Amino acid sequence: MEKKWTRADIAATIDHTLLKATGTETQIRELCAEARKYRFASVCVNPAWVPLCSQELQGSEVMVCTVIGFPLGANASEIKAAEARLAVSQGAHEVDMVINIGKAKAGDWTAVENDIRAVVEAAGNATVKVIIETCYLTNEEKVKACQAAMKAGAHFVKTSTGFGTGGATVEDIALMRKTVGSAMKVKASGGIRTLQDALAMLKAGADRIGASAGVSIVSEIEG
Repeated sequence: MEKKWTRADIAATIDHTLLKATGTETQIRELCAEARKYRFASVCVNPAWVPLCSQELQGSEVMVCTVIGFPLGANASEIKAAEARLAVSQGAHEVDMVINIGKAKAGDWTAVENDIRAVVEAAGNATVKVIIETCYLTNEEKVKACQAAMKAGAHFVKTSTGFGTGGATVEDIALMRKTVGSAMKVKASGGIRTLQDALAMLKAGADRIGASAGVSIVSEIEG
């Protein structure tokens, strides 16, 4: 029997996201207020907003999530690690890092794994989600990227930044879930705008949804 999702169930899977370069303090405060109201899993924001979000969400169950090496993944591992360490010290509970996509395309999976491990170690007790940017990878590369994230001790693999040439697909979520099994969680992000989109990703094996359309998604469900 197919699971019947309630508004609260769906909300608890959503990272309420604002990563546009033009995001203002007013918009970030609004994002946090919406996250409190609908009880989303987290707000996902650029690193400069972590202290504000930590302050705005104090006393709530909503987590603060930020992005590392975003959106290209091409920073030095030391910079990614420092960025993660600072974010966690400022109140981030979760960090979504972008892999070194160039190293992945070149087949240097040891470098990819070491890059992820540097962030995992720097993040301490925080949850680390690894953005593999599926739009640039072959299926074989997607599998290898997930395996590298698993070996490096990360907690989630995630499809996309939302700034690449494509976002999450049901096929990619199914492949990522098959690859990591129960060892890791899977986050679908990029282009998820409707309840139908979100449900398709959850059914395919996603545990978390990254979306800027969280309010409209949950508003499609009665009560």
